[in-house]
Order: sequence, then structure tokens, then C-alpha cells
Amino acid sequence: MKSVILISRVLLGLMFLVFGLNGFLNFIPAPPPAGVAGQFIGAMFVSHYLSAVFALEVVAGVLLLANRFVRLALTILAPILVNIVLFHAFMAPTGFAPAVIAVALWAVVFHREHTAFAPLLAAKGAS
Repeated sequence: MKSVILISRVLLGLMFLVFGLNGFLNFIPAPPPAGVAGQFIGAMFVSHYLSAVFALEVVAGVLLLANRFVRLALTILAPILVNIVLFHAFMAPTGFAPAVIAVALWAVVFHREHTAFAPLLAAKGAS
């Protein structure tokens, strides 16, 4: 099980480091999506929102690869993954497979760290 967690953490870290850096350096060219997905990506690009997302992806990827602050990296990646899945589910279903793979890798690493997140799932706060 340790090797599965290690492989998942490294693959997840590499995935977000590479795609985060690609957002800045554009070394993996891809055609812009058409329709509503293209308009959505265009608006996020023009507003520089994507720059913040790419920076967070790079930070989380480096943290996962360095095996430092893994819980912080998982916390950073959770909302990014939700947005990636929702984007592909509603606007660009052709790229859904990598999103599912990323969520699966995240879930494996999260399962290893789930005890740290247990207080977030408590029904009541501390009184």
C-alpha cells in the first residue's frame, strides 16, 4: 500500500507541476476549446484568474513531489479538482478522463492523510 500511495503522490505532483508550468510556459500546445468552454477559458485568461490557478497548481505539485506539507497540497488541489471536473462535466466532456485520473490519485493520497481532515467532518464544533 505504501508504494501505491508513493506512486499516486508523485504522479499527482508531476501532473499538477507540469500542467501548472504549462500554463505559464505553454510547452504543450493545445487548441482553444470551442463554444461555451472557450468563452469561459477566455474570460478566465483575460482576467488573469488562470495565472493564480496555475501558480497554485505549481506550488501544490512541488509540495507533493517534495513530500512536504502534503496536507496543504491536498487542500489547495481539492477546489481546483472540483472546478476541473465540473468544467469537463458541463462544458468540455472530451477531456474528462484526465480529470477522473487526477481525482483518483488525489483520493489515494487523501486516504493516507484522512485522519488530519477528520475534524472538518465533525457534526458540531468545539464548544
